[in-house]
Amino acid sequence: MALLSRAFVAHGYRSTLFNGRKNVTRESETHFAHAKPIVYTPNLSASKLALYNLSYKRYYRIRISRATTEVFQDRIIEDKEKEKSRILRVGLICGGPSAERGISLNSARSVLDHIQGDDLLVSCYYIDCNLNAYAISFAQVYSNTPADFDFKLESLAKGFQSLSEFAEHLAATVDIVFPVIHGRFGEDGGIQELLEKANVPFVGTASNECCQAFDKYDASLELNRQGFVTIPSFLVQGSCLNKSELSNWFESNQLDCCSGKVVVKPARAGSSIGVTVAYGVDDALKKANDIILEGIDHKVLVEVFLEGGSEFTAIVLDVGFGVDCHPVVLLPTEVELQFHDSANVRENDAIFNYRRKYLPTQQVAYHTPPRFPTDVIACIREGASLLFQRLGLRDFARIDGWFLPSSVQFSSSTENRKMFGRTKSGSIIFTDINLISGMEQTSFLFQQASKVGFSHSNILRTIIQRACSRFPHLASCCNLINTWPRRLESSQHGGALPERKGTQKVFVIFGGETSERQVSLMSGTNVWLNLQTFDDLEVTPCLLAPTNEYFSNVDHNKEKSGSSRTVWSLPYSLVLRHTTEEVLAACIEAIEPARAALTSILRDQVMIDIMEGLNKNNWFMGFDIANDLPRKISLEQWIKLAKDVQATVFIAVHGGIGEDGTLQSMLEAEGIPYTGPGVMASRTCMDKVATSLSLGHLASFGILTIPKDLWNKEDLLNASIHETWHGLTMKLHCQTLCVKPAQDGCSTGVARLCCAGDLAVYANALKKCLIQIPSNSLSKAHGVIEMPSPPPELLIFEPFIETDEIIVSSKSTNGNAHHLIWEGRSRWVEVTVGVMGKRGAMHSLTPSITVKETGDILSLEEKFQGGTGINLTPPPLSIISKEALERCKQRIEIIANTLGLEGFSRIDAFVNADTGEVLVIEVNTVPGMTPSTVLIHQALAEQPPMYPQQFFRTMLDLASGRVN
Repeated sequence: MALLSRAFVAHGYRSTLFNGRKNVTRESETHFAHAKPIVYTPNLSASKLALYNLSYKRYYRIRISRATTEVFQDRIIEDKEKEKSRILRVGLICGGPSAERGISLNSARSVLDHIQGDDLLVSCYYIDCNLNAYAISFAQVYSNTPADFDFKLESLAKGFQSLSEFAEHLAATVDIVFPVIHGRFGEDGGIQELLEKANVPFVGTASNECCQAFDKYDASLELNRQGFVTIPSFLVQGSCLNKSELSNWFESNQLDCCSGKVVVKPARAGSSIGVTVAYGVDDALKKANDIILEGIDHKVLVEVFLEGGSEFTAIVLDVGFGVDCHPVVLLPTEVELQFHDSANVRENDAIFNYRRKYLPTQQVAYHTPPRFPTDVIACIREGASLLFQRLGLRDFARIDGWFLPSSVQFSSSTENRKMFGRTKSGSIIFTDINLISGMEQTSFLFQQASKVGFSHSNILRTIIQRACSRFPHLASCCNLINTWPRRLESSQHGGALPERKGTQKVFVIFGGETSERQVSLMSGTNVWLNLQTFDDLEVTPCLLAPTNEYFSNVDHNKEKSGSSRTVWSLPYSLVLRHTTEEVLAACIEAIEPARAALTSILRDQVMIDIMEGLNKNNWFMGFDIANDLPRKISLEQWIKLAKDVQATVFIAVHGGIGEDGTLQSMLEAEGIPYTGPGVMASRTCMDKVATSLSLGHLASFGILTIPKDLWNKEDLLNASIHETWHGLTMKLHCQTLCVKPAQDGCSTGVARLCCAGDLAVYANALKKCLIQIPSNSLSKAHGVIEMPSPPPELLIFEPFIETDEIIVSSKSTNGNAHHLIWEGRSRWVEVTVGVMGKRGAMHSLTPSITVKETGDILSLEEKFQGGTGINLTPPPLSIISKEALERCKQRIEIIANTLGLEGFSRIDAFVNADTGEVLVIEVNTVPGMTPSTVLIHQALAEQPPMYPQQFFRTMLDLASGRVN
């Protein structure tokens, strides 16, 4: 083994571990007689590789699970009776009473996507905000937010009379529970205590340890006792708002009582809920009192704001066996806050708040590994591991903290210089312990795991198997679960596309440079993850990068043609980012020699640490993500490559050249099949005015359009605001206007204007190139309005259509059930509906009624951030009858066929609840395909239901049969 070369590893075992299960078996048989197999650990020396060889016994297990040669016939016959016990029954529990229940649903959806298989039987459960338990369907897990189904749980889900009955049910029907409840009842020990009393095995930390670690105040005290550096803090509890004591605390920490900057946060809420910045004693007390009055928590912490520090987060993975704990900290992530204008520097935007954590914006960037000195990274990993052990945590956790450079003056809660966290380069402070880390597709868990060789499926299944090993009656199940996903990531090393006979090449392209590029990244990532589960597909994620000159003096004619564009072919770990800017920066960083070398060294060290633990476990089959480099080529070269390998292009680029027919035209010219409508339909639908003109003759069919007035941005900025307002309202015969970019979407730049003053605020935002209009800046209450960057050149004004408010209430007269409130005065409701099929024969899915939670326009969060926004699918009969719904669907199909749509698209409209008449808002030819997209809800409402993987595969298959 000492003579094993890196070339042998790359050539032989890279193909073994990274080219799919069928190849795993074939390559394994080739090398079986010559050498013991090895776990792929790139860049390690041969001697170190030898330390981490898989045992012959483990290899034997892999072979008999995938092959049926005569050598193993006796073993197979002997085990035939055990086949029925090969399936591990997993109970997935989400929801909970905290404000994080929407994120919990996102996590459950992601876990379900990546663990279900022939060897795992998953059952899903939901705890509502009143701690009522329900067994729910997979379709409900794919809902956008719990509010989508809360009001109909009693009719659609199996409810339990009590939590005790629920626990008894779990004890009888599942082998192990995977709780993904974030915040209260999930991370505070509540669900764990319930399961412990019923003797139900579960993934994660025990109840007592959860209770201590979840409470930020108690955890801080314990960390201090354990010898860790901690942040000075002051506890505000209940009605005890003692100003004099807080003033003394400010003074003792050299803070000005009138303006000293502090962080105010609930002690037991988690995940940035209620976290804010305060200035001075009075402001701190007010904000602490607000948290208490809002019912978030009655214990509130006031902490010193760490000026000049950098925030980090680290995933800890327990790779021990049984009761032995062996925590390994993955590569930490640095959280960099970014400020694009002075208005963002104060208050909530000065911290890593809830919005920044869960909505893709340019206000935050992540760096894995962090850009810290190596001694600091080593200290973070060592400290998080010690903390995990000393607090008695289990299986996995996420630990957050701060790094303060030595140049920053910092006085901790103790001046003991021997406390853990002091380094030559500065101080390391651990602040928050997350017992159930977020598990959305691009969460820190998956970002950091993919950096050290784990796919989504592999890391989740490894966690489940680790938990099973603690329970003697489940330990044997570990060897029956395959840690590898159904489909493995293929290596793209050296620039060569992976070659596998009999597979269809698919290029998923996303990104671009419109205001919709972040949603495009979410869509593309979701499509890629869903399609790569098919054994007959070879899926490559591709980023359409912005032109370097886009924000300065770009040649717009060249830009529109696509000739100045570049495309990056991405390795697995670089896709898992929150913004396209972050992906692009990570690509550039990955090929920078010094940074790449450091990352490789740190990655190898983590992989060694992991294997020291997992090598003792027979069930671990190795890492399945290669440490590949991104590739950059021009868009023209990328299209030529697609043609050469006969790839189908899955377009997930929202707006710009992805939706205006440019990319479609380029692909058609080379005969490359692609998803979605063709060139002419794309051009028409991208132009909202052209869309209305194309449908203007359909009024006799009950299809109406909204009158529009098109304005150039410069003309608007140079005109009199009051004269413009008067002219618009007279021309459009209305008193309230809706303004939106002419060739953009995604709710960016869309606002309701009620007076000339509102128009002035909007025009000022355009003039100053603001990236946001703060909430309630206009005369009528509204949320934050994301603005396109750069500002749109063309704007559309149209009458604002009034619809009756729909309220999804969490309580009704019986004090428990959920219900809808809709007065129905105007009889118009807003819907969004997907259409799919071949040109001329488009099929309408079941429409969804969209419910706005704040303001009159759906916010960016409500449309695309999982866990927010409400979509009622199918529309409740109390709002729209079956007959009216069918007439609506027929009219939607007429619209789709008139516009020449094909593949799939989304139509937004107002519908009359009585007649089914349709008033068209817009048509999206590349609709959002995020994990919480309403298209999935509608596909699941079909008979039979169409699940996400089937849905995206159907879209891909339609592309191969498109009519040009």
